[in-house]
Amino acid sequence: MKNSTKILLIFCLAIGIIFLSLYESDHIPGLQYDVRVINGFTNNSSLPLVIWCSSNGDELGGRALQEGEDFSWSLRTNFWGNTHYLCTMKWEERRRQFDAFKVPRDIYRCSLFRKCSWLVREDGFYFSDDEVNWKKDFSWL
Repeated sequence: MKNSTKILLIFCLAIGIIFLSLYESDHIPGLQYDVRVINGFTNNSSLPLVIWCSSNGDELGGRALQEGEDFSWSLRTNFWGNTHYLCTMKWEERRRQFDAFKVPRDIYRCSLFRKCSWLVREDGFYFSDDEVNWKKDFSWL
């Protein structure tokens, strides 16, 4: 191979790597997301919010969150695009399962910063991608 061909090949490869790192399509597997679940109750000092999360058999474990405490983790999407984290919440007699992270839904709504936050309150579950603007996603029932 001639030197000019080698240089052109290396240049094209470098441009391709730079383009991919800048473009960073949501469909490229292995993107990192940060998920955070916050106890947003206003008066539950005696009864914690209990949370237990898992993903495809991989247990993240459980926590008992007092008012204002959080449970957070980082994840990487998989090659097949079906990364899914399911959490079970329990407070008093109420129990609710919800998708804390699910690729088809969250790759776009978790913003450019890939941050997915949940605020759990007495009246339901709120979602935010910036922890400033919260939108109610669903109720306990």
